[in-house]
Amino acid sequence: MVAALKEALLGDSRLKVVVADVQGLIDAEVADKKGASGLAVKGGYAAVKKVGPSIVPDAIEGLLPGFVGKLEPYWDDFRSTGGSSFAEYLTARGDEVADALLGVTDERIEGTSKTAVKKVYSSMRSSAKKNVVEALPRLGALVEQHASA
Repeated sequence: MVAALKEALLGDSRLKVVVADVQGLIDAEVADKKGASGLAVKGGYAAVKKVGPSIVPDAIEGLLPGFVGKLEPYWDDFRSTGGSSFAEYLTARGDEVADALLGVTDERIEGTSKTAVKKVYSSMRSSAKKNVVEALPRLGALVEQHASA
């Protein structure tokens, strides 16, 4: 049986595992980046992690409810249409899904008092959509794995 997305990803018994899996997804996406833009992403990610060792998992945990809220309509549509995988479903709607997810981070970054994080985010925001679109296959697989567990 497939659980409701909020329950599957945000439930007390699942949250720590989901946060760890999302951090693994981010680490893998960053590691896969190539070229000059890849160096910028890797440098920015390393800089954010230097601000504090818990900043990435804390950020994931703080942003996850917003991301799940944005993904839920896509998940519900995917389940009702019976596609082959959620990864393929998200990838087919890449620009739209990326814009929805980035809306969550844009809103959150506006409210932070951490100037170092704001600076890094601001410098990387222009390429963020491309990076989010590239991460959708892994994200879809992660969501589907947890929602089907």
